[in-house]
Amino acid sequence: MLKNLLPLLIATSLLGCATSPTGRSQLLIMSDNEMNQMGAQSFADLKKKLPIEKSRAINSYVRCVSTSITNEVGGHWEVVVFKESSANAFALPGRKIGVHTGLLAVASNQHQLAAVLGHEVAHVLANHSNERVSQQTAVNQGLSMTQAVLNPQSEMGRTGMGLLGLGTQYGIIMPFSRAHESEADIYGLDLMAKAGFDPRESVALWVNMSKAGGQTSPEFMSTHPAHDTRIGDLQKQMPKALKLQASALAKGKKPQCQ
Repeated sequence: MLKNLLPLLIATSLLGCATSPTGRSQLLIMSDNEMNQMGAQSFADLKKKLPIEKSRAINSYVRCVSTSITNEVGGHWEVVVFKESSANAFALPGRKIGVHTGLLAVASNQHQLAAVLGHEVAHVLANHSNERVSQQTAVNQGLSMTQAVLNPQSEMGRTGMGLLGLGTQYGIIMPFSRAHESEADIYGLDLMAKAGFDPRESVALWVNMSKAGGQTSPEFMSTHPAHDTRIGDLQKQMPKALKLQASALAKGKKPQCQ
């Protein structure tokens, strides 16, 4: 057993040293290329599995908000709106963003949608999926999660999708940790503010999420920290975010997504 673990331990020591946006130590074994491959394959599979929204107005609106966010981080991001009633959105390695139409009933304006998308993009930028896949890989002594993704209907394939943050779509819930969620909240708040959106609407979003409680509670909020905790943390970061927004507005960044 120790002999089999030695190569993995050596690889981990060489490849796994990383730091999150908030200064937390991370284990990252997977390469960016491997994660991008997983994200692209997962997204392609979802586009075959879920109906895609055809409305030009809805697609234009969602892409306007998402592009404003992704312009702050660079690169071309593929954005697809899925005709799905659950209030959910996700972002994947490889610059992929998915939005369910059900989210638009909860995120009631461009600023609130930006809060969700900023949060999801932040998960990708902070390498949270890589961290979870790397941890699972270490536990399984070198299991290739990229191969698992190629067969998403298998038990291991569903596990791989869950690690990317696609739990609901693949029938297995593997929520991001509280640490991941808190980092994505803080990082995402900065992203939306840098794009010129009103960061105060992030708090309003979570009030809306809370009102949608009970059995109809949005999937997006089901694995996240308690609303009061999340709102309190966002409010602590608000002074910095408002300064970032003021700077963005001064530069002419004034999103007008309808």
